[in-house]
Parts: sequence; structure tokens; C-alpha cells
Amino acid sequence: MALVTGQPVFMDDVVQNHCLTVKLLHSPHAHARIRSIDTSRALQVAGIECVLTYKDVPQKRFTLAGQTYPEPSPYDRLILDKELRFVGDVVAIVAGETKKAVDQAMKRIKVDYEILEPVLDFRTAKDNPVIVHPEENWISLCPVGADNKRNLCASGMEAEGDVDSILDSCDYVVERTYHTKACQQAMMETFRTYTKLDPYGRLIVTSSTQIPFHVRRILANALDIKKSRIRVCKPRIGGGFGAKQTAVSEIYPAIVTMKTGKAAKIIFSRYESQIASSPRHEMEVKVKIGADRTGIIQAIDVYSLSNTGAFGEHGPTTVGLSGHKSIPLYGKAKAFRFAYDVVYTNQMSAGAYRGYGATQGFFAVESAVNELADNMHMDPFVLRRINMVQEGQIMPAYYGEKNTSCALDRCLDRVKEMIGWDEKYPSKDMGNGKVRGVGLAIAMQGSGISNVDVGSATVKLNDDGFYTLSIGASDMGTGCDTILSQIAAEELGCSLDDVTVFGVDTDASPYDSGSYASSTTYITGQAVVKACRELKKRIAEYSKKYPGLSLKEIGNQSMAGNDISLEVTSMHTSPVSPPPFMAGAAEVEVDKETGQVELIDYAAVVDCGTTVNPNLARVQVEGGLVQGIGMALYENIQYTDKGKLRNNSFMQYKIPTRQDIGDIHVEFESSYENSGPYGAKSIGEIVINTPGPAIADAVYHATGLRFRELPITPEMIAMGLDEEE
Repeated sequence: MALVTGQPVFMDDVVQNHCLTVKLLHSPHAHARIRSIDTSRALQVAGIECVLTYKDVPQKRFTLAGQTYPEPSPYDRLILDKELRFVGDVVAIVAGETKKAVDQAMKRIKVDYEILEPVLDFRTAKDNPVIVHPEENWISLCPVGADNKRNLCASGMEAEGDVDSILDSCDYVVERTYHTKACQQAMMETFRTYTKLDPYGRLIVTSSTQIPFHVRRILANALDIKKSRIRVCKPRIGGGFGAKQTAVSEIYPAIVTMKTGKAAKIIFSRYESQIASSPRHEMEVKVKIGADRTGIIQAIDVYSLSNTGAFGEHGPTTVGLSGHKSIPLYGKAKAFRFAYDVVYTNQMSAGAYRGYGATQGFFAVESAVNELADNMHMDPFVLRRINMVQEGQIMPAYYGEKNTSCALDRCLDRVKEMIGWDEKYPSKDMGNGKVRGVGLAIAMQGSGISNVDVGSATVKLNDDGFYTLSIGASDMGTGCDTILSQIAAEELGCSLDDVTVFGVDTDASPYDSGSYASSTTYITGQAVVKACRELKKRIAEYSKKYPGLSLKEIGNQSMAGNDISLEVTSMHTSPVSPPPFMAGAAEVEVDKETGQVELIDYAAVVDCGTTVNPNLARVQVEGGLVQGIGMALYENIQYTDKGKLRNNSFMQYKIPTRQDIGDIHVEFESSYENSGPYGAKSIGEIVINTPGPAIADAVYHATGLRFRELPITPEMIAMGLDEEE
């Protein structure tokens, strides 16, 4: 209700305005070393409290990735470093009483840079003579194949069966390379953090974050203080989409507060959120896939090369999903191989973005399946229908897990009807130089990270008979507070109005690994179920001891007498990660004169198990589809030959608006996942995975041109058609 009525609920609404303003001086060079830095004139500006450089901060390396300890991401960062690794890397932190004073002070900082040769092409980064991280105190906590002296953040290979011999025996083989770029999450609320000291000298952090508990650990590592000296509070978040699974902004006001003892606040501008944040990992994915003459896919070979940029946040884990989510869709394959390298370059550090590497993998594998169908003169719908993974099968390349709930066949059948596939496939000439084409893709994701993600919930019966639900998961606009309170109300047999949800405070909330990996409904939801069921048992015990009392009287008496605690905390983790499934189909119209692509229709059908809240689920699907459409057609990241990002504002970085999107039709097909709350699985990430390959295939059917790089721009189409003529 507060959101609808415009109440102050976001970070900048709820903190004190009387505090230090913090801003950052960013490097103008892709690779440089600071020879000298003079801040004396900056400190003379009236109202300036401090100017911090690499000389003023701890020299202990850490990662900004919000992941469960021990983090797979390497410890490769300092708060401020003498070595600068991308255009936008932080040179100095300036704090003052006003924005005007801080801006003036930043102009007075004199820096002498030794400009170094950068690594700007991720295809040449591995074993490049230019080493992005030559430091000796670089640390990798997990065995992910990392070697900083080779510019490797991670490297590995997994295989099952004799891939090469099976591919050699296949009647049809497609071998192609696909490229996706480092798209931005472009959330409405940019990165922002407020910090202060409480009367006991503890650091209080209020931040727009998906990972409050991980932020506490990250700050403790970076500042070299105990976690017990830090408290993190999360207000409402104005969008994250994975960007805020990296602690992009928190460290800067925190170090200012620790140095000065004063409250401090940083708010990233849109420019800073574009040049110094945590976008999707650029990937080049090579796929080799083979089938017999009947169309049964026999083997899949995937190699992913991922560009983690200047630092390794989420590098080792995103690349894994590019293969571990795309390969399992085809359950009849006798063999698979998945190899990968994640390389450092002198570009902006990448991070987490909805889909988390799976999106890049699906564009490649699903596009290769479409090309295989074309080579076989087979309808891509039919090829998928005879090969897709079925319920009860062990999924290849999916950690040995069985597919315990799956309505993918019904999703595909229904999406075919919704788009009018039989009437429109492959294309239709509309006259006037315009042609329409249709394309298809399927996808899966996961429901949390098996044996890693932890969700917790505390449920309490209060006086007057209402309940409080305390959770550690972050609602970032996804509606998880609503869904979790719905689950609690269902279990407790009460009205939704009788459940009050408390947001995250690391001092008071039960531990939760965070809102990412599509884990909240599936993992934290089950923790809520457990807590509510245990609370009902305790209320029943209390009723036996004091018969005849109403719930309101039980609440009042239990709080006063306190002889039986009517408060329960439960946690949940899962040994499996049951995938949701999705089928998506696109219809596009291409103007063959200009190359302009108009999305006429997009149909999507999702199997997320039991749909706990259909309205919120529909919004999730629609929003994710629009982001996927943006990746497919609009969001064209470009760097200069000096490593500077060209798309540093929404004037240059195009994201789709409502007028750019045609009709979007969303439906659900239910399965029942026994390990999830009421049979539910996840939905948050899978929704972005099908537009890329579906739209690319639709454009092919309309134009005869295969595009293996996203986005597909009008210029690319027009030039391709000219060359064809």
C-alpha cells in the first residue's frame, strides 16, 4: 500500500539528509598505474571532510560478489588500488558537506598516471602477455580453475560419453559460434547507500541491496573489522535484477564513516551506473550439436568463453549456467561436453543479471537447435517435441538430478497454438517490402542453488492475535513479501491482513543467503511453511494447557505469562534445484528496405509448478520478456578502441519502451513439485531466456539471414540484405 500511495519507503526517503555527500573520482584510462596523486588543493575546498586514496585504506583483498561463503569469486579487489583496471575504476573517494563542494574538490585532485597497455579483446585475454591481476595477494577460495597469471578467473571441463565419436557418427551436425554482449540491468533506482555509527560505535548500513547478510561479510572483509561491528538494513528496493547482488556502492560511504565518524551517503548517477557497475557477462559460446536421420539429438558440445572484465565477481558461477541449464533440455542426448574459460580484461567488471549466464547459453544452444532443424528441413517445433526432457528423466549436465516435475511438452504445444505457428511458419510476405516470420525457443532455469542457498523465517503470535513474519530475503519489487505472507496466512488459516512482514535487518532478521538464483519462493517459502506449522503445534499445546481461550486471548496471555514461546524460527535448504520450464514464440515484421524489426507478437507459456500468486507471476513473465526483447533487438554495448564505454546514458543505451513492444501473451501450465511450497518452483529468471533465440529465428525466417550476435539491429539487417543482393 505504501508503494501505491507514494509513501517514503526507499533508501533516500528513509535516511537523514544531514550527512556527508560521497562521490567518486573515476579513472579515464582502461589500464594505468598511479605514479602520484595530490589531494592537497581538494582538501582546501570549504566543506570537504576527507579525500581518500589508495594510501588511506586497508590493503586486504576481497570480492564484492554476494555469494555464500566460501565465495567462488576470487578475492581480487582493494577498496582503492594503485593499479587501475578499466575506464571507470575508482581513483579517489571524496566526502563533503555539499554536492557542490565535492564536485569542486574532485576537479582539484591532481593525478599522474602511467598508462599501461590494456587487454580489450576477451578472445585474446587468455595467456596474454598483459596481465590484468599480477598481484601476489590475489586469492581464489574455491577450486574453479583460476590462474591470475594467465588472466583466468575460472576454467574447466565436464563431459559424459564419447562426444567426438558420437558426433562423427551423426547424420546431421551443426557447429556454430554465438556472441552476446554485456547488457545493463537498467533498474530504475541506481546504486545507493547510507552509513552512520550508532552510539556504541557500530557501523549501520542502509542500502538498496539484494544481499544484506553478504554485504555485512563483504564490508567486514574490506574494512578488516568484525562482522559483529556491522548492521545492515534493507529498505524497499527500486529494482535490482541481479545488479544489487554485487556490493557496488556500500564500501565507499562505509570507509568514509569509519574514517570520519560521520554519517555519509552515496547515490550513483545514471552515468556511474552505466560505466562502473555490474552488467551481464559478455560471452562467446561455441556449440556443436548432432542428430541422427530421425531427428534424435545424439550429442551436444558447448564451449563458453566469458568476459568477467576487470574483476571476477560472479565469473566462475555465471559461466557454469551457460551449459548446465541449456544442455539438460535435450534428455535423449547420449553424450555431452561442456568446457569454459572466464577471462579478465580491462573492461568494466561484470556481475549478476537475471538469467545469470543461462541466458547467454540459451541463445547459443537454442539457436543451434533451430539451425539444426533448418539443415534437416524439419519444423523446429517437431525437433524439440521429440527431443525435450521429460518428467522422470535424469537430466544431462544437471548434476545428476531427476526431472521431478515438468509440463514443458504442454508449454510447447500451447505456445504453438497461441502464436498460430501452423498458419505462419516459416514466413509470410505482407507486401510493401515487409515480411513476417516466426521463431521458437524453450528454456529452463533452477529453483535456488542446491545444497547452498539458505532461507529462514521467524513467525510469532503477538498480543491481540496477529502474526509477525520476519524474513531475511529482500523484496526488490518482485513481490516476495506478498507471496511469503500469503503462504503464512494460508498455513495459519488467517487473513492476509493479520500477517505483518518485517524487512531485512541483519541484527533482527533470520539469516537468508539473499534474493537471487530464483530462490525466494522455493527456498524461503518452504522455511515459512515449516515455521508456521511448528507455530500451529505450539498454539495447540497452549490451547490444551489453557482451554477455551480465543486466539487473541492466547496471544495476550502468552506474551504476559511467557511460559510457552509462541515464536518459531525455521530454516530451509534443498538438496535439489527443480527447474521451471518455458516455451516462447515470436512473430516479427521486417522492413526489407530499412532493416527495421517490429515485434508483432510474443507468446510465452511457463511451468513454475503451482503458481502461488498468478498476478505477480504474470508481471514477472512480462517484465522478463521485455528485458529479453531488449537484449535481442536494442541493447548494443559498444566500447571505443581505448576501452571507454560509448553507451553511458539512456540516450545511447536503448532499452525498449511500451511502444516498442507488440502484443505479449502469457499463460501458465502447472506441474507439481513435491519439494516446493504447495508444489511451487521458481519463476524470476527463466522468463528472460527465450526471446533472444526465438526472435533471431523469426528474423531468419523473414529475411533468410542468420544472426549469431545480439542485438540484431536494423543496420545489420539492411547491410546483410544488401550483401545478399
